[in-house]
Amino acid sequence: MAPSEGSQNPYRLIGPSEDGQIEDLLEGKTERDARQRMQALIAEWLRMENLVVLTAAGTSVSQGGKTMDGLEAAVLCTVGEMTDIPSSILTIVNARYADYILGQTSCGFEEWLSYLVNAHVLASEKSSPFNGLSWKAGGTPSDAELAWLIDAIGKSIFAECALSLPPIDSSASGAGDIAPHLAFLSKLVARDSNLGRSHLFTLNYDTLLEQALEVLGIQYFDGFSGRTEARFDPSVYGLDIYYPGELAEGRVRRFDKFLHLYKLHGSIHWHASQGELRARHPNLDGFAKYRELGDKEKAAQLSALSATLPSVGILPTSNKFAQTLTMPFAHLFRAFQIRLSAPQTFLLVLGYGFGDDHVTRIIETALMNPSLVLLVVEPNPSSPTIERIKAYKDLGKRAFILTPTKTAFTAEKFKYATFDDFARTLMPDVQWLNDFLRLRRFEKQIQSSASHASTESE
Repeated sequence: MAPSEGSQNPYRLIGPSEDGQIEDLLEGKTERDARQRMQALIAEWLRMENLVVLTAAGTSVSQGGKTMDGLEAAVLCTVGEMTDIPSSILTIVNARYADYILGQTSCGFEEWLSYLVNAHVLASEKSSPFNGLSWKAGGTPSDAELAWLIDAIGKSIFAECALSLPPIDSSASGAGDIAPHLAFLSKLVARDSNLGRSHLFTLNYDTLLEQALEVLGIQYFDGFSGRTEARFDPSVYGLDIYYPGELAEGRVRRFDKFLHLYKLHGSIHWHASQGELRARHPNLDGFAKYRELGDKEKAAQLSALSATLPSVGILPTSNKFAQTLTMPFAHLFRAFQIRLSAPQTFLLVLGYGFGDDHVTRIIETALMNPSLVLLVVEPNPSSPTIERIKAYKDLGKRAFILTPTKTAFTAEKFKYATFDDFARTLMPDVQWLNDFLRLRRFEKQIQSSASHASTESE
């Protein structure tokens, strides 16, 4: 529904004004004017030479995903209910969950996983002088027990993050009628192909972005080469796609619907094989029901399917001792740093709460880039992220944060300045998405007519 001309503006765009003061640049505007102002600014920023997008857990919530806190709780509760859990591991899991409940954790979930995996490597490597490590929670779990925990956590992460995009409704006619990932990506790649390629970095383990890219027919490189059993090969990020001369008016022309995808924390479709990182997309059917189960039921399913259920082959950790496992993350984070240091860069941040110190440090360092513009989309007007972005004034005068007003948030929580809202209504509309949906409707009509004719002939 289009906003009425005089309706109250539900947005705040906090950033530097022309005189360098931090203020709300949408203050006093109607909702219609505020949306038009935002669309104009976003369109301008999307025309910058170097486009970098960072997405995190918040972009998957509307599709059944969990925030990082929610994922940690679900994984710990499920693993703790598994009937074959070793007693030493149960002590570790219970201690971590107790600290989580009390808000007394000394590190984030991914950092805790890093310690876990590093402890396993130190205990299992033949060259290691350690037999095992003592845990503050108590006990010295064996190498086999740590391996059990890593495998169980990997399977639980997989099951929680095995999300699937809903099919496109046959009546869909615009961005508001389709999954937000489809709306977002269709608008992202619609910018001038003469500009630099879009670089999409994500902290999510799910494959919603890959699913959306395939539905839309957008070509992408994700750091892997090959098809049946893709192998990690970062050199593919140096490649591009062009139309051959005979198809492009006698000259080579860039393929327009294309981007680079980087999964900074790994993915549910990654796995290790013979010392190499491979990628293979598994069948995700049926996992929606899993996420509706209670902790004991989830644990029973994980135990029953332990031989067949895929795990996250490479946990999203900063391994310091297993070099073959750190290689992909080293390449990916280095690429993130390099892209943010390029001239004329627009960094768009969606669904990220600035809880990962490693990622946040890279962003803060990048603000030293004199031509970088940062836009953070934050749906909670009370988030500490807002004060953080305000403080970036000292690092650079090009950091903005879009958030709802407290009045709008109180009236309708998490409706404005969410990933869904940004993708569907705030990003400028593009014609090719409407053409794509029109073609899909036409295909459905043809299929329906063919099916009807076949039924009548019988």
